[in-house]
Amino acid sequence: MPQPSMSAPPEVDTIALAQALIRCASVTPTDAGALDVLERTLAGLGFACHRLPFEAPGTAPVDNLYARYGTGRPHFCFAGHTDVVPPGDPETWANDPFAAALGEGMLHGRGAADMKGAIACFVAAAAAFLGGRGDDFGGSISLLITGDEEGPAVNGTVRMLDWLKRHEQAIDHCLVGEPTCPEQVGEMIKNGRRGSLNGKLTVRGTQGHVAYPHLADNPVPRLVRMLGRLAERRFNDENAHFQASNLEITSVDVGNATTNLIPGAASARFNIRFNTSHTGESLSRWLQAQCAAVGGDYDLEIAVSGEAFLTEPGPFTAQLSAAIEETTGIVPALSTSGGTSDARFIKELCPVVEFGLASQTMHKVDERVPLADLETLRRIYQRLLERYFA
Repeated sequence: MPQPSMSAPPEVDTIALAQALIRCASVTPTDAGALDVLERTLAGLGFACHRLPFEAPGTAPVDNLYARYGTGRPHFCFAGHTDVVPPGDPETWANDPFAAALGEGMLHGRGAADMKGAIACFVAAAAAFLGGRGDDFGGSISLLITGDEEGPAVNGTVRMLDWLKRHEQAIDHCLVGEPTCPEQVGEMIKNGRRGSLNGKLTVRGTQGHVAYPHLADNPVPRLVRMLGRLAERRFNDENAHFQASNLEITSVDVGNATTNLIPGAASARFNIRFNTSHTGESLSRWLQAQCAAVGGDYDLEIAVSGEAFLTEPGPFTAQLSAAIEETTGIVPALSTSGGTSDARFIKELCPVVEFGLASQTMHKVDERVPLADLETLRRIYQRLLERYFA
């Protein structure tokens, strides 16, 4: 991969880049020019850029970007996403959700916190680091940016990781810029996540009149018994790094529009968030056994969207913690709380942590981030690069 020599890459204005990204209405899976903005900026810094569009049957095509500066090892990667969730009714926002308005020390707009602000900090930090160190810093820096994190996550990071393997692009460590801090930048690093399993249970019977139950087979009592067996389990599997696993029933549906009809089928949906005491496969076996114990005619559909993982505390987490403390004075907590992110895929390739802005307004109306927080995060990322390549 040829790499132009640049003794002093141009500086990047964090706020201006974040605004330019927010002004692209990249509601998943639409890109709306966000990756063009990013590619132009990175190419101007000397990054070798690769646009990676992928598509699969039944899903929308998605564009992605991989950009790398340098060819050596160690190879440090910033990962994130430019797609955002829908803003909802724009009339409920104080500002146009894609205007990237500035006011009262804040940057407003969809994606400001999740996570176009962090991506701007990635780029500005890399530019500042390269400006100070030049080409000969003893490794490589890359950005792995998808447009499919808020969507089905089929044509994004997973496909990009396959591309990296085919092109022998080994990554040594990765930081995902999701908003990890509850209130203040520096409070929390995510060094693992619980896994997620979704299930749909459909029990079939025979439709009939409620006054003649002997001529019908009501599926609802069997569904209730199956759900009872699932819901009564208390996992009690918390450990030093993870809270306990939990199963939550999220929907029970019969679709019965009348009062005198025994339905022919009944269904339910549930989710299990599980820690490293389990795998998707072990939980699937348990679910099958519980339903089989009740028996009858039923279908159980299971989809595991991510396995639990932990990046053990060590030199990498220590480097990030030190960069945060040196910049903010805060000693960050290591946590595995919250939902899932694309780190669940990246962990198959290299050690990965998540660290970014505060999460208070992500996905909300009037999403916003303090301008001071963007500068703080940029400085933390730059300090991490300095420590990583020291």
